[in-house]
Parts: sequence; C-alpha cells; structure tokens
Amino acid sequence: MPLYLHESDVAALVTPADAVDAVEGSFRRMGQGEIEIAPRRRLQLAGGSLADMAASDLGLGIAGAKVYAASAEGAAFVVCLFNSSELVAVIEANTLGQLRTGAASGVAARHLAKAEARSLGVIGCGYQAETQVECIRAALPGLERVVAYCRTPERLEGFCGRVNAEPAEGHSEAAEQDVVVTITSSRDPVVRGEWLRAGALVIAAGANHPSRRELDNVVLERAAFVCCDWLEQARTESGDLIEPVAAGTLDWLEVHELHEVVTGEVQGRQSDGDVIVFKSNGLASWDVALGAEVVRRASERGVGVQL
Repeated sequence: MPLYLHESDVAALVTPADAVDAVEGSFRRMGQGEIEIAPRRRLQLAGGSLADMAASDLGLGIAGAKVYAASAEGAAFVVCLFNSSELVAVIEANTLGQLRTGAASGVAARHLAKAEARSLGVIGCGYQAETQVECIRAALPGLERVVAYCRTPERLEGFCGRVNAEPAEGHSEAAEQDVVVTITSSRDPVVRGEWLRAGALVIAAGANHPSRRELDNVVLERAAFVCCDWLEQARTESGDLIEPVAAGTLDWLEVHELHEVVTGEVQGRQSDGDVIVFKSNGLASWDVALGAEVVRRASERGVGVQL
C-alpha cells in the first residue's frame, strides 16, 4: 500500500543537512550514469501553469514525478514515487521542494566555495530563500555572516529575523560576499559582475525561464568556471546562460555539469581567487532522492498514512 506524507511529516523527518547529503548522492549517481531525467514541461492554466518533471534513480531503485500548479496566488506540489511494479508514496512536496533546491546550492557550496569562505550573501527573501541559507550553512559550517537583501523592507526584516542575517542596504552589499545566492524571479539581472569579490562563488538558483536573468554578462566574463545542474535543461530554461551564449560572452562547451565536480571528473575551483558560477534550474532527480530518504525514515518510524 502506498504511503501518504503531509508537509508536516516531511519537515519532521529530514533536516537541511540530511537534504544536502541526499542531493549530493543524487549528483554522484548522475555522474555514474544511474539516473535518467525527463525535462520539465509547462502547460498553461487560467492565471497560472501546470508543470511536471520526472526522473528514474537506478541506484535507489526508485522513479518518480513531481507535478505542481503555480500562479500569482501560490503553488501546490506533489511527488509520486514508484518502484518497478507499484506506487510507493505520495508526498506533499512544497517543503520537499524547498529543501531539495536549497540542498543543491549546499552541494555546490561544499564543492566550489573557496576554502576560507566565511560570508554568504542572499538576494531574494521569498519562500525558497530560507532553505538556501539553512542548507548552505549545513554544507559550510565555517560561515560566520549572512547578509540578505530584497526590495520590500518588511519582508527583509522578517527574513533576517528568521535566519539570523544582516539586512543589506542594496543588491551590491549582498553580492560582496564569499558565497552569493540569487533566489528571485527577476527578469533583469540582480547581480553585476563588478560587485563580486575575488574568489566568490555565485549560485543563481531563482530564475528557470529563458526570459528571466539574475546575473549580468560581466559575471560570466569574470567566471573562471561555469557549471549547471543539467545541460539539456539549461539550454532551454536558463536565461542566465542562454543570453550570454547568444551574445558570444560564453560558449556551451565551457559549461560543465555539477556532477562532474562532485565525482572528481573535473576540478571546478583552481584557486581561491577564481570566481565560480553554478546555475541551478532544479532537477526531478533531487526530488526522487530526497523523497526516497523521507519515505525510508517514515517507514522506520511509522509516520504517514497508508492509502
């Protein structure tokens, strides 16, 4: 019988550190050829859209799909997991999605931040931003300072209170840190290359549409190493890479995938002075990996409802 898990179950069963480990394992299996991914699809709804994305993780023996509806009023997410012959679980997946997106940034920080990274800058204070901070802190326990910025003072104050961050006066102050995360839906760049300090790791985790950008071309010009989560999806979704490639600032041949770094196939950072970029669009394989870990723990602890 399949297991049904509520949002509260997911939050109680895994921590940000657990999520980072689960998603890092997914990247390793991706590098070993054990994962197949179906790119995200979007269908129009009145006032919003319906999206689906799927992956099969042969290493875990689990496949799954995430389906979600999104509009200006909010979003609803569900992940369904299967083994070879049956439905294993149905998971309410807002919390799961927040954690897996933050966890991917944590994996990038673990493998690409300079050794002495001590500060994190966050641009964006929406529902995905808190887990960015939590997961990167889990991946980089030496962080001493978090600086955050968003355009709405009330939201910024609340966000800083919840994650113990310092409010920045503008985009540039948040971008002048050792690790910089953008987690916005902006159509125009929110980080300029001249703001970055030497050695910065820039994680662009918000925009996943070809018409939206969080980084300007100078960020890519300064980058010694550029990677994404999956090239096939980046070529259709990542305005942060598509437009610089079209402008001749970047070539797709220069863009690596993060799993190459995680498995040691490619060395991402050559020196502490390198500016590094990771473009995160979001993969269903992360949902499958973290979902499988949630289900494993739920089964051990007798959590959830049998359908």
